[in-house]
Amino acid sequence: MKNIRNFCIIAHIDHGKSTLADRLLEHTKTIGERDMMNQVLDDMDLEREKGITIKSHAIQINYPSKGTNYVLNLIDTPGHVDFSYEVSRALAACEGALLLVDASQGIQAQTISNLYLAIENDLEIIPVINKIDMDGAMIPEVQDQIIDLIGCKVEDILLASGKSGIGIEEILEAIIARIPAPKGDYDAPLQALIFDSVYNSFRGIIIYYRILNGVLKKNDKIRFIASGSDYNVDEVGVLKLTMTEKPEVKAGDVGYLITGIKNAKEVKVGDTITLANNPGVMVDGFKEVKPMVFAGIFPVETDAFEELRDCMDKLQLNDASLTFELETSQALGFGFRCGFLGLLHMEIIQERLEREFNQTVITTVPNVGFIAYTSKGDKVIVNNPTEMPEPTKIARIEEPYIRAQIITSPDYIGNIMTLCLGKRGILLNQSYLTPNRVELTFELPMTEIVFDFYDKLKSQTRGYASFDYTPIEMRDADIVKMDILLNGEKVDALSALIHRSRAADFGRKLCEKLKELLTKQQFQIAIQAAIGAKVIARENISAMRKDVTAKCYGGDISRKRKLLEKQKEGKKRMRQIGNVEVPQEAFLAVLKLD
Repeated sequence: MKNIRNFCIIAHIDHGKSTLADRLLEHTKTIGERDMMNQVLDDMDLEREKGITIKSHAIQINYPSKGTNYVLNLIDTPGHVDFSYEVSRALAACEGALLLVDASQGIQAQTISNLYLAIENDLEIIPVINKIDMDGAMIPEVQDQIIDLIGCKVEDILLASGKSGIGIEEILEAIIARIPAPKGDYDAPLQALIFDSVYNSFRGIIIYYRILNGVLKKNDKIRFIASGSDYNVDEVGVLKLTMTEKPEVKAGDVGYLITGIKNAKEVKVGDTITLANNPGVMVDGFKEVKPMVFAGIFPVETDAFEELRDCMDKLQLNDASLTFELETSQALGFGFRCGFLGLLHMEIIQERLEREFNQTVITTVPNVGFIAYTSKGDKVIVNNPTEMPEPTKIARIEEPYIRAQIITSPDYIGNIMTLCLGKRGILLNQSYLTPNRVELTFELPMTEIVFDFYDKLKSQTRGYASFDYTPIEMRDADIVKMDILLNGEKVDALSALIHRSRAADFGRKLCEKLKELLTKQQFQIAIQAAIGAKVIARENISAMRKDVTAKCYGGDISRKRKLLEKQKEGKKRMRQIGNVEVPQEAFLAVLKLD
């Protein structure tokens, strides 16, 4: 076990984690030249297209150093704030972390938050300045930033370039020298922590785990402690570029296991695997993930609901931060209320459902979870506008607040202040990390950052601001439920929970947008935005009319009047029985309202 090292790579988005992982694999000849390509560990099409890591990827490297063969288990992690749960799970399976900092950009918000995650897990941190061969590299300044942040010495900081392969040998030697070997006992009862799983349509569910104590062999009978179910092990092994079968996997190692389980409900990330005949105790898994953004996902065809349920179960295996429960809507039928960690996470899930499972889905307006207290003193958790009690019965409503850290250059402080204060934010702190980098700390309502805050922040600062947030508490707020009515009928999928000061403006924009998107009918359509019984905005779509007076040439005006009155009566009757189809673009347009 003293020759094993488990480590992961953490950094802000785009600081070169996957490229550095490529070089480590190439340098240690873990991957042949034929299989080598950029971001070799990112195996999803989406990851390659967007250039971001969505899933953590584990791989085993063999590396000889000073006459000893070492086994290095590397986990490449995502950098975006929406996938921080992936990072926290990867850290639980490691003893050390490479903290990458881009030489031209310096320390950014995710660098700090991922570093704190690693420190909480007591990991050995190896700071690495990446991209040192770039023209804009500011190596001395970035070294000073790192020393201020983690209090290390200059000689502890490694210099490297993932693209050209500078400093790779030094990084591998530092991993062996500085990261402690895993602790564990081969003879103790088996304890293996599940940190990921994936569904394979031929083999069932493949489980990835880190063994803390004991040995896991092929044909063992294992037990999942949380679910209490027993299974026979069909295959165990370690994770190279492909899964490599082994007769046994021992304490300190990261590996995979196949038991042929087909039911997704029985495998839970964070559960502990032990032997059925010699059970061990449960390991502290990961903290339960708290979803930030809620939205409804509905199948376009109502009879595809059961299929969508299976797909959601399989997707949850691969993405443990997705939570969902059943929901029904008058407009859209049966579907799911899903909890996401952010808007990018929501977009990725929607894309994956379409690509990996061929499911076309409608997503409703995203919102956050509120707590409503009724006048009787009952507490109602509101994740969905339809769960909101009647306005007359509500005593008060609380909304979630977050603490946001924004790191930027001083030129953009004014723009950021305007943006955050316009979103009902409170400035807590402004501190200069270096003369040309400033950290702003705000308290903001979560509702305000759900839609387009991140996009606006990027455009206001020309992409130079980095943003990270942590939830803090619930606070009283004046939140109202705004309904959209078409000819007096509520469309529940377009309802939104919104701050009263914003409601009139949002309602007006939404009515105008719907006027563009809804097709004309034979009768007039009234689009209204209402809070309770009070209408706050209205638009009309006029009816398509046949020219009924075309056949009257001259003659008395009363003939024309009579025909028009007759047409008016017909339109009125149509309007009572006619119903308005809302196209899918209308639901998506709400997300894109400026």
